[in-house]
Order: sequence, then C-alpha cells, then structure tokens
Amino acid sequence: MTDKRNPTSRDGPPTQLLVCVKCRRGQDMPQDARRPGEALYDAITALEMPAGVSIAPVECLQNCDYGCTVALRGGDDKWTYVFANVDEVDHAQMILDGAARYHTTIDGLIPWRERPEHFKRNCVARIPPMTQPQEALND
Repeated sequence: MTDKRNPTSRDGPPTQLLVCVKCRRGQDMPQDARRPGEALYDAITALEMPAGVSIAPVECLQNCDYGCTVALRGGDDKWTYVFANVDEVDHAQMILDGAARYHTTIDGLIPWRERPEHFKRNCVARIPPMTQPQEALND
C-alpha cells in the first residue's frame, strides 16, 4: 500500500494556484489603485512555475481582512487549501515552493515538517476532496 502523503510521481492532475487579485489587505484605497493582490500575482508570474502547477487570478477569495490570500487545488482526489497573510513582496517564491510540494502529493496533504512555515501558521481553510466518502464527512 502506498503512503498517500509521499509522492509516487508528478503525473497526477495539474495543480492550480489561485491568487486573489482584488485583495486590498483590508485597507481603504482608491478603486483604481494597484492592489497588493495584483502585485502578488505579478511577483509569482515573474518566477518560473514548478512543473504541473498553473496560476490563475481570481476576483475575490472573501478573506479581505487577512492579507493577500491564495488557494491550492488539484483535482477531485486532493484537499484544497486556502492560505492568508501572504506578503506580495516577500512570499512569491515560498508560495511556489509550497505549490510544488502540494503537487507532488496524491491527496494534497503535505507532511507537516515539509510545509513552508507560512503554510503551517496561515491556513484559513482546508476543503475535503470531492471523492471523500460521505461517511467520513459525517464524523
């Protein structure tokens, strides 16, 4: 039996990194001002994407008071994660490193000791995979 937390290959479904580009970090700013979420998206797209990872801008992840927010999802068999308090200047490479680690898992569960430190402390939500047995959701 394969341990689902240890990757067997990178050939699973693609991983999608979602970045809230409307994020204002809970601050008032003019409607036409450049938002921190846009700066984060630009910083990430300026770097080389890990194999199997794509990025998509989203209008809003509804986490407005908790800094820039990103989400990782990867097919029906993986957990989806939402992370907050992402800094648009300093965290782009860390987010991509975490996305690469997420991508190599079968179920989206990065072993705790292998997670970027920011992921350990700033997870807003963990959403079960579509294939999670219904009885497990009722426990």
